[in-house]
Amino acid sequence: MVRPTQKKQIPNLQQAIKDVAWKHIAKHGAPALSLRAIARELKITAPAIYNYFPNRDALVTALIIDAYTSFGDSQLAARDAAPPEDLTGRMNAIGLAYRQWALKYPQRYQLIFGTPIPGYHAPLMEVLPSAARSLSALVSVIEQLRLAGKLNVKSFPKVQAEYKGGFEMWKKYGGEADILSLTVAMLIWARVHGIVSLEIAGNLPPLGTSGDDLYLYEMKSLNQQFIKE
Repeated sequence: MVRPTQKKQIPNLQQAIKDVAWKHIAKHGAPALSLRAIARELKITAPAIYNYFPNRDALVTALIIDAYTSFGDSQLAARDAAPPEDLTGRMNAIGLAYRQWALKYPQRYQLIFGTPIPGYHAPLMEVLPSAARSLSALVSVIEQLRLAGKLNVKSFPKVQAEYKGGFEMWKKYGGEADILSLTVAMLIWARVHGIVSLEIAGNLPPLGTSGDDLYLYEMKSLNQQFIKE
């Protein structure tokens, strides 16, 4: 008598769902993410996915948190690999790690820093801890420069009153820092983000398909602008 074939058990189904989701995002883009399509590839029923992620937005939120966590790990490891007293070295290490992580994980980078997914709104209090931590390495170095009297900033734009509460909330997860250090870090992030985003999209020519030279030039410019020797 032929016995019916048993379905293959997936040891860590939650992680398997996320792994397939990243593959689908790479192929079709985040807006096309479908729980049913993931279920079909894993050869499981849709309700099996719903046990972990009740809807697409819940899965997207989990992917965003994972991406921020991975990015933050990379940033903090790069910072801590340089001597604590070498603040310029730490800032450069963080900058290089930023681009390396983005080029290695372009789908993760685009999900957290790229074009928003239509109809999706990230739940702030779920995402904020990992998001704040991911930029805490840069903020901490800027804050150390400020405390050492080496932060070269004059007449920096003031944070509008209605946004100050958001910065205070950020500190709970990203560490204590003066609001000036937080805003300078945001400007630095915006500048390197622009170059990296253009490189990932293939829009850097005529400066070349690789952004090495332009990125290193911008990092040198940031050092000269913000760090007093």
